Amino acid sequence: MKKFILIFLLAIIPIAAQMKIGYVDSQTIIKQLPDAQDAQKKLDRLVIEWQDELQKLESEWKQKYDDYEKRKLVMSNQKRAITESELVNMEKQIADYRQAKFGVNGELFKQQEELMKPIQNKVFNIIQQVAKDKDLDFVFDRSGDMIFLYAKEEYDLTNEVLTKLK
Repeated sequence: MKKFILIFLLAIIPIAAQMKIGYVDSQTIIKQLPDAQDAQKKLDRLVIEWQDELQKLESEWKQKYDDYEKRKLVMSNQKRAITESELVNMEKQIADYRQAKFGVNGELFKQQEELMKPIQNKVFNIIQQVAKDKDLDFVFDRSGDMIFLYAKEEYDLTNEVLTKLK
């Protein structure tokens, strides 16, 4: 992918000489923005709270497991089966809690999206404003993979490509 981008950039150098191109580092912008710092602090507090709860659940499980290990030889088969079932249920509860809070679509992801989306939109709008003020044709984000943050519509080939694909 990076080779393709390099070849693409080398191919457009003669064209790019006539264009005005800028770039930003959006991660640096976000890190230095007070609103983003406040949002990150809120997220950090939630993570600590959830991790504490997770540790509490794991500690309860460990205590019950240790107690079970000490007593399993003197337990009746029925009592042993009940305790093992309780341990399995506790493990499931821990896994469910971890997934609900830290999983792909978990609470942390949702909170991050809720808190950071308005900030990202604000940054994006300012980038567009600066690009228009400086009469830039393209703006790249250097903090990750190459992403267009702004491009003059005259260079958008999307509709032409879609037409040719039909």
